[in-house]
Amino acid sequence: MGAHVLDKDLDDLAASARAALVREIDASGAWDADPVWREAFEAVPRHLFVPYYYVGVVGGYERRWGESPDAGTRERWLRGAYADTPLATRLRDGELVSSSSQPSLMAMMLAELRVTDGDRVLEIGAGTGYNAALLAHRLGDDDLVTTVDLEPEITEAARQHLAAAGHHPVVVTGDGARGVPERAPFDRVVATCALPSIPRPWLAQCRPGARILTPLGTGLVALTVRDAGHAEGRFLHTPAYFVPLRGGGPEPEPVPLGGLPRRARDNELFRFLLALTRGGLDPQEAYELWEREGQPQRERYGITVRGEHEWAWLDDPEGPYTWPLPA
Repeated sequence: MGAHVLDKDLDDLAASARAALVREIDASGAWDADPVWREAFEAVPRHLFVPYYYVGVVGGYERRWGESPDAGTRERWLRGAYADTPLATRLRDGELVSSSSQPSLMAMMLAELRVTDGDRVLEIGAGTGYNAALLAHRLGDDDLVTTVDLEPEITEAARQHLAAAGHHPVVVTGDGARGVPERAPFDRVVATCALPSIPRPWLAQCRPGARILTPLGTGLVALTVRDAGHAEGRFLHTPAYFVPLRGGGPEPEPVPLGGLPRRARDNELFRFLLALTRGGLDPQEAYELWEREGQPQRERYGITVRGEHEWAWLDDPEGPYTWPLPA
């Protein structure tokens, strides 16, 4: 009997914690571009997607889980599930391999995806399944949503979490860089992992006019697909740090920053420029450009994919400042 009373208390706590999270995201302005997302965040229970997660403690991580025999631990787990913070959900040898993104960042990305009724959406990086559930709720049709991840244990867990929340989008185990051709064509593609460049198969699997939103470097770029060989768009204003796409190639070597002024080395926007021009500019050249152009904000940068070529640019895709991205 006691356990059921506690479960009832946890249900009540989950409802109030979820409502508080929705108010917090609302106040942040994250979904101002498309307030319909408020209803999805009110309806989809995040705690079902993070039955356990890890919090950093001195010397490593501590696991919090919803099945703990200790009532206080269960309560801390539940409150943490509705905090507006990213949650580490999978570790391997002490390294983070999967996480549930910060809800306000997810809300902003979903609003910027500009989903409309009937859109077919491909998500790269299934994670816990929470993002796919939000999409399925918003679209009102699970079959419009496809999510892909390389790791079988991640896709299996995502399927289970989604089913627990009453959703059954198509969950595919495979390389996200290859897309999911058998589910194409897509109207929207959203990635929740960082990439060094835009995979060509995504364009080929999109309808003309489709929108792709993906982390690249330490930013988020929103591309409009013209056709199977051409897409272009600008970065959003926000910084974004995501786990790299697994299978997406080796991690880039750190850029040596010796000799640069500290105010540049520590500046988030300068580090964004470094990530974008890796291999195209050395750090000193990047610094001179950054100063000359008035320390540009992210929205002045963009990406163009055309045929075999892919490049980043400042202000104008055909302008004087362009840098090739890795093929």
